[in-house]
Formats: sequence, C-alpha cells, structure tokens
Amino acid sequence: MAALAVAASHTRLKITGGAIGIGLPLAVGAAVACPDRKVVVLQADGSGMYTLQALWTMARERLDIVSIILSNRSYEILKGELRNVGVSKPGEKAHGMMSLRDPDLNWRALARGMGVAAKLATTVEEFDALFAQSTEQAGPVLIEADLTAG
Repeated sequence: MAALAVAASHTRLKITGGAIGIGLPLAVGAAVACPDRKVVVLQADGSGMYTLQALWTMARERLDIVSIILSNRSYEILKGELRNVGVSKPGEKAHGMMSLRDPDLNWRALARGMGVAAKLATTVEEFDALFAQSTEQAGPVLIEADLTAG
C-alpha cells in the first residue's frame, strides 16, 4: 500500500471479502466503465479459476486490461479459511484438494485459448520488463507471475 501512495494517479478498486475470484470480472467492469483508461488487475491463480471466463470477455470486447496472475499453485485463500474455522493441521486429503498441481495450471495456455496474449515471469526482472511492455500496448494481456520459481 505504501508504494501506491507514490504511484502515478490511479483509482483502486478492492473487495471487502466474500467474493473469491472477483478480480477478473471486476477488471472487465472497470474497463467497460472507463474505456479510456488502462486497467491492471492482480488475481491469485486459485481464486481466478472461479471466474476464468472473464478472459474471454476481455478478448471479445478488446478491453485494455493487464491481468497479473499471482501463481503459487495453491488455493491459499481456502487454506486461510480452514485456519479461520480452527483447522490448524488439515489432513492429507484436504491439503491435496487445495493444491493446483498434478497437473499444474497453465494460465498462459488458458488465456491464449480465450484469445488473450499471455506471458510468463519467473523473476522480478522478467516481471518488470513484461509489465512495462504490457502497459505500452492496447488490449488484453495476461502475465503469469510464477511465485514458485527460484
């Protein structure tokens, strides 16, 4: 949040809870409402799977959105919800159901299959370069930020 205080002029939309995966469709709404502005959305990989179809809408409507998928290969939000209800050590089966591995999700393939250009960043330097490129071009693009790399 401190970095946003010194960032270029922007509007920040956030949720107050209870809407897992709202980032992608929220970005669609923002881009439709403000077609003259670039929209940047941060979305975790697990919760993004709930609303993946928003990528198709981005492509179909040629919306100017940079979707950043924070890819940790896990439903971390659901792990947090288990902790919230007092489950500190979920069993092997429960833990396995929160994994996004076997097979790993391939957000680039998913995005391209819906008509959205997609790129992979495995380092901060790669992410910086891809983000700079993506903000200079019009239309939807997805950057998968692999948080498991390295």
